[in-house]
Amino acid sequence: MRVSEITRAVAAARSAASSLGLAAEDAVVLHDSNKLTLRLLPCDVLARVAPEEHRIAGFEVDLARRLAAAGCPVAALDPRVEPRVYARDGFEITLWTYYAPAAPHGAAPADYADALARLHAGMRTIDVPTPHFTDRVEHARGLVADRDRTPALGEADRRLLGDTLSGLGRAVAERGAEQLLHGEPHPGNLLTTSDGPLFIDLETCCRGPVEFDLAHAPDDVGAHYPGADQELLRTCRILVSAIATAWRWDRDDQFPDGRRLGAEWLGRLRAALDRDGPDVPG
Repeated sequence: MRVSEITRAVAAARSAASSLGLAAEDAVVLHDSNKLTLRLLPCDVLARVAPEEHRIAGFEVDLARRLAAAGCPVAALDPRVEPRVYARDGFEITLWTYYAPAAPHGAAPADYADALARLHAGMRTIDVPTPHFTDRVEHARGLVADRDRTPALGEADRRLLGDTLSGLGRAVAERGAEQLLHGEPHPGNLLTTSDGPLFIDLETCCRGPVEFDLAHAPDDVGAHYPGADQELLRTCRILVSAIATAWRWDRDDQFPDGRRLGAEWLGRLRAALDRDGPDVPG
């Protein structure tokens, strides 16, 4: 979120919580990206705040409720208030249960894989309109192709990224059964709690093979996921790496130290292509 918006966003979250009878004298910023994640105190509520033009919070609230009803390992909305989106001063605010971290080093690989498999099983019972994972690939390809949006990207790197996204996006789309996915189940979106691992940030949902989701998890998680196609997973890991690398070269990217990471990830992408050798059209 833009620095100029953070103070207003925090005030909006505190105001919304207070109007619902929740004591919110203080707010601790837990995460700042396209939305702001806050721990409101002393009521101990987790508030997620996004500019209202995003208009994705309602989808996330509805999906979280449906997944929880299906027994999926997802973070719960705060039970003390109505589970909906609250509008304040140009922001959409949702209120969630705050979970104190139960394991400082994250979930063990087997537990991570089990939680993701259970999430996928529940997602197969739910029918909601979502983008396809190839939409994400095409967005990344569009960034790479637009020299005005990615002016610092060298031409050789631009060709490498564009060819990788095109070739591997097509290769993954042609393989594997597709279903509803989390979209970005990386460690930052998995809480380790006393109730076990719980997924958050459901707004990234898309459709595709489960291996596309697995590609966001640490490498050793895939070995514990039942029935995962390991060859497809290797391809998905390179594709996901290419997508993330493309985002870092966007001139408007606000990821901390994003340009340095973009250069580092380009090196890793080359190494992965050399090592695993997928057939990427040139």
